[in-house]
Amino acid sequence: MAHYFPSEEYPVRPPWRKLLWVKQNYPDNYVDTTFLDELQKNVNIRDYDYWTMVHQSGIITQHLSSIVIFVALFIYLRTGALAGSQLIWTGSTLTGVGYLVWDVVMIRRINRHHAFNRIRVAKSAIFFFSTLLGLSPILKTLTSPISNDTIWALTVCCFLANILFHDYVSQRKARVKIPGSLSTNAAIFASVLLASRLDTNLDVFGLLSFAVEWFALFPIFRRYLQDLDSTVQATLTVVMLLLSVAMFVRVSKAVVCLYLFGFCFITFICPYWLIFIQRYKNEIHGPWDEALPRLQQRSKRGLYRKRVN
Repeated sequence: MAHYFPSEEYPVRPPWRKLLWVKQNYPDNYVDTTFLDELQKNVNIRDYDYWTMVHQSGIITQHLSSIVIFVALFIYLRTGALAGSQLIWTGSTLTGVGYLVWDVVMIRRINRHHAFNRIRVAKSAIFFFSTLLGLSPILKTLTSPISNDTIWALTVCCFLANILFHDYVSQRKARVKIPGSLSTNAAIFASVLLASRLDTNLDVFGLLSFAVEWFALFPIFRRYLQDLDSTVQATLTVVMLLLSVAMFVRVSKAVVCLYLFGFCFITFICPYWLIFIQRYKNEIHGPWDEALPRLQQRSKRGLYRKRVN
C-alpha cells in the first residue's frame, strides 16, 4: 500500500472545526471521528413511582366524577326526583362552606387586605345570579326547535371537549389559577343545552347556577386541596367516586359498571402502563441539537442595573 507524504501536490489540510462561518477545505456534510463523542441517550428520562402516580391520577378521576354527578342531577331534575329549589340551596350551601374554608386559609397565606375582596366577591355573585335568574326564561326556550337527539349529541361533544382541554396541572406554591376558558365554556354550554330541556324556569336556574359553581368554582377548590394536603386529595377522590356511583346506580347500572371500569383503568392500569413503556424509550441528544438561549432572570437584571446606576 502506497503512503503519501505532505508535499506541494498533496498539502496537509488543517483540522476540521465545527464552525459554520469559517470556510474550510472539507465537504459540507463532513464530520470527524469525534462527532459522536457527545452523544447522550435518554437525558430527560424520569423514574416514576407507581403509587405516587396512582395518587396523582385522582386529578383526572375527580373531574370525570364531577361530570357524572352533574349528569345524574340533570336526570333527577328532568324526571322530577329532585326539585330545582333543593338544588339551588344545596349548591349555595356547599359553595358558601367551600369559600369559607378557602377564605380562612387564604387570610393566613396571601395578604391582609382580603376583607375588601369579600365585599367584591359578594357583589359579583349577587349580580351574576340575578342576571342568570332573569335570563332563565330565555335559556329555557333557547333550543326548542332542536330535537332531543341533537341536544344529547352536542352535550356529549361539549363534555368531551371539557375533559380533553381541562387544566390538570397543579399550581404548587403559587396563586390559585383560573381553569382554562375553553374547558369551562364547553361545560357551561353543555349545561345550557341540558337546561333547555327542563320544564320550569326554577329548574333551569337551579341547574345553570349549579353548573357555574360546579365547573367554574369547584375546580379551583379541588386544585387548592390538591396543593394543600395529599390525604385530603385522596379522600376527595374516594368521596366523589362513591357519590357518583350512588347517584347514577338508580339511573343506569350499565353506565356505573362502565364508569368503574374506566376509573380502575385510569387509576391502576395507566400508571403501570406508563412505567412499563419507559424501557422502550430511546431519545438521543448530541451536538446536532438546536441551541437553547439562556436568559437572565428579571431580578438579576434589576440588581445589575441598580449597581450600575
